[in-house]
Amino acid sequence: MIARLFGLWAHLQELPVFWLAATLGVFQFSSWLARRSKGFPLANPVGLSILILVLILYFTHTAYSVYFSGGQWINFLLAPATVALAVPLYQQYGRIRSMLLPLVMTLVFGSLVAIGSSVGISQLLGASPSSVLSLAPKSATAPVAMGIVEKLGGISSLTAAVVILTGVTGAMTAPWLLDRLNIQRPAVRGFAMGLVSHGIGTARAFQESAEAGAFAGLGMGLNALMTALLVPLLYHWFA
Repeated sequence: MIARLFGLWAHLQELPVFWLAATLGVFQFSSWLARRSKGFPLANPVGLSILILVLILYFTHTAYSVYFSGGQWINFLLAPATVALAVPLYQQYGRIRSMLLPLVMTLVFGSLVAIGSSVGISQLLGASPSSVLSLAPKSATAPVAMGIVEKLGGISSLTAAVVILTGVTGAMTAPWLLDRLNIQRPAVRGFAMGLVSHGIGTARAFQESAEAGAFAGLGMGLNALMTALLVPLLYHWFA
């Protein structure tokens, strides 16, 4: 009986559709846990899903390449999902124009703080110059952050890991922190979450409202652009 179960697992393990179904199932389970937690900040569906899937792959000795054979179909949807953010942005066009100055000021200040904090902390902890560079664009979306680091000679794999960690951490803690600060305006909450925690924060903002999600998408896109401009300009200061 046990031998049959192992044989069945070995067969399922090689099926891309199994890992696609497993990813969707784990996310649904994590979403259920998040709802049952009644707003507990650490019960973020994305963060829980990543943790559960990592544990499954680790304890079943499954290579990431095997998992990604099914997970790639979800990854494929990221591009059209990102483009689709243009729809809620267009619907909020009037609000965006009326708030243009504070949005630009917040963008510049937020980008500088995100870059400066990661560089300063990593240098204080004795990180190598290549590691410091790899951490600098942590609040930009992954493709932009990795592209910056690759061009400047950093460690792109470290950047990818830190970007994901930043997104998950921001999505978990930002709503709780904004509540503690009594910041309730959807536009402000959304822009802050998108600016500091890119796509994962944007997804979390959409759970609050369409307006918050639209401004989060705006924050994510503008911060990617600002980070791409600032990191190369400031590179010689921390290289």
